[in-house]
Amino acid sequence: MEKKEYQLGDVVQMKKPHPCGTNEMEIIRMGMDIRIKCVGCKHSVLVPRTKFESKLKKILRSNAATEEEST
Repeated sequence: MEKKEYQLGDVVQMKKPHPCGTNEMEIIRMGMDIRIKCVGCKHSVLVPRTKFESKLKKILRSNAATEEEST
């Protein structure tokens, strides 16, 4: 399985939806743990990196792509 490349500011889709019904999350902090914020209700969760990587389904909007379009 290939490793997914994600970075700060990316909007990702998780395997399970948040209780509010949305499964889109924005990465707002990276380190040993990753803080993700629900796009729907703005609730944030701190998740260990290994658990985040196993629950990540796909990257919906990459922050790098938006930065390239603006320049």
